[in-house]
Amino acid sequence: MTKQTRPYNFSAGPGVLPEAVLKEAQAEMLDWKGTGMSVMEMSHRSKEFGEIAQSAEKALRQLMEIPDNYKVLFLQGGASGQFAAIPLNLAPMSGSQRAACDYVVTGFWSQKAFEEAGKYSQAALAAQGDGNNIPALDSWKLSPKSCYLHYTDNETIHGVEFDQVPAVDIPLVVDVSSSILSKPIDVSKFALVYAGAQKNFGPAGLTIVIVREDMLGKTSALTPSIFDYSEQAKAESMVNTPPTYSWYIAGLTFKWLLSIGGIKAIQKTNQEKAALLYEAIDGAAHFENRVEKHCRSKMNVPFVFKKEVLEKHPKLEERFLKEAKENGLLTLAGHRSVGGMRASIYNAMPVEGVAKLAQFIKDFDRTIN
Repeated sequence: MTKQTRPYNFSAGPGVLPEAVLKEAQAEMLDWKGTGMSVMEMSHRSKEFGEIAQSAEKALRQLMEIPDNYKVLFLQGGASGQFAAIPLNLAPMSGSQRAACDYVVTGFWSQKAFEEAGKYSQAALAAQGDGNNIPALDSWKLSPKSCYLHYTDNETIHGVEFDQVPAVDIPLVVDVSSSILSKPIDVSKFALVYAGAQKNFGPAGLTIVIVREDMLGKTSALTPSIFDYSEQAKAESMVNTPPTYSWYIAGLTFKWLLSIGGIKAIQKTNQEKAALLYEAIDGAAHFENRVEKHCRSKMNVPFVFKKEVLEKHPKLEERFLKEAKENGLLTLAGHRSVGGMRASIYNAMPVEGVAKLAQFIKDFDRTIN
């Protein structure tokens, strides 16, 4: 990978993008491949943008080894939009009767998905963690007539990540917004896979939905056309004007990932980065990560000062964040709902950035008395 020339940005989303991708986009900003147009100015129905769209989908299919019987949709509304779109498409009402679906809640975003699904379906809580763990599969309670089971592979805020795909006998739906392309997943095990772009492969505004073809055609009559998977599949994601520039950047990111060896190569790098950071936190006298070790995220690493340390030094977090920024380590504040600190170490974050943060944690730890 090319060495980073800017400060290291640990934002949870929108997150860091590969510098090589940003430079390529910069070079093409005013004139994409001799057309005299920026991609921002192109008609989404033009031949030129058609090439960009097809190239992006081809690269994503190659990276994720997506089977031919899955449609890949490039949509708007973020993953939060899919919290509503999924039950509307996969758990349609029969008259006034709402269809059943199951949700596993392991943190903030899966809770949001569950609550939203309850507006359109008979959503049931199959299992719930405490924010620091994943409930054992044998404790899950699935509804007998459930249309699907939904879970969030990686909780961006709480830093909890599944280490395997749940083995269940109903259609499986997964939110991979903050873990997509960071590790291999077997798409064929899922009815639907979805992700917002702004964490691991593009700017905000784009959402990827990978849906098995036999799940199409079940849409509730209440579903807006732009969230109707069948309509979007027929229209090649162009029922409305899609987020064209985000689609273009995503395509560049997919190609960048292919150029460095694909998902298996980046998984190895991600494991190295996560190990560096957790070793620094676990080895520090005054910091801690509270997530059970078997389900610690390799993408989003929350950490806090121990309770007794903060009681003695109530402004320590503020000092840590200030000094981190002065050292070129940006956006390390934890989510407003939980506080503390958080480092998001997505695919585009180089090992050097994580090593620098790990060393900063070790050095800062020694200054506390």
